[in-house]
Amino acid sequence: MSLQNREKRILRAVIVEYIRGAEPVPSELLVHRYDLGVRSATVRNELAALTEGGYLEQPHTSAGRKPSDLGYRYFVDNLIEVEELSDARRRAVSPRGDGELLQSLVLETTAALSRLTHLLSAATIMRGGQTSVRSAILSALGPHKALLVLVLSNGHAESRVLECPSGLTLEEVGKANELIAASVAGKGLRALKGSKPPATPPESSLESLLVAVWGILRSVCQEHTRGALVTEGEEFLFGQPEFMQRADALAQILETLKSSGLLYEALGSPDQTGTVTIGKEHRAEEMHSLSVVKRSFYVGQSEAGTIGLVGPTRLDYESSIPLVDFTAKALTDALTRFAG
Repeated sequence: MSLQNREKRILRAVIVEYIRGAEPVPSELLVHRYDLGVRSATVRNELAALTEGGYLEQPHTSAGRKPSDLGYRYFVDNLIEVEELSDARRRAVSPRGDGELLQSLVLETTAALSRLTHLLSAATIMRGGQTSVRSAILSALGPHKALLVLVLSNGHAESRVLECPSGLTLEEVGKANELIAASVAGKGLRALKGSKPPATPPESSLESLLVAVWGILRSVCQEHTRGALVTEGEEFLFGQPEFMQRADALAQILETLKSSGLLYEALGSPDQTGTVTIGKEHRAEEMHSLSVVKRSFYVGQSEAGTIGLVGPTRLDYESSIPLVDFTAKALTDALTRFAG
């Protein structure tokens, strides 16, 4: 659905008011506060059209409207007016350590970001950033099993047994080794973590074998690049209007997110997942009531982790996005300076 200018103005007004008050927004309020240039009946018609298009929701027949995940996404992509950060907010999230370790600086910055925003702030600290695969060898153990041995550039070796597809020949195992070596040797673990097996004849034994090998490869890469998760300010989420009546459920959700690795996954590299993820855009159902604004930080040119804010989908995106951007840059500057 392509929105006209008036529809965009009304959608933006609803989102701004809902972020501010956490209550469904009635048409009367929009007419009173905004110079929309039309009568109340026209505003109600526009609200109905935006609701039918999926941009707004109406909790009850007589209630006002609130944004949907699609509405927030349209707002972030098309209507946002990014706030200029004040000097005070810049100082609040700028690392003050002098020669501290990476984890100490990230912890300090994450805590400062949470205190400033009254939201949950989270960061990941990556490891294995320079580790690559030195060699990968697949050996047949019999008609139904094979052994994959991965030797990493840091000297660590991983060996995994996998099931072979029915009818696999030694010639196909040899061809698989050629393809594995060409695709894997010398490649970094982070790059391989999201890679796919090389193209082979579809529905062949060779294709099935390489799919199994790549499943193991991605698992090993995940294990060796997974770093620490730092969180600060969980208590602030309990004060959000959306969660005040279901504190026990939120506590369980937060515990599940941290223990299962879902929060770590939600803070994945913005290059792969985008800088803003809203509600049901998250793969995990536990994240569907939350939005994440995130940005990577670096040591020199090497990505060192991701820092972000986690809150209800009713997040103040216009202030959160520039704040997270600045925080990641300040952290990058500090880490690069100390590393040098």
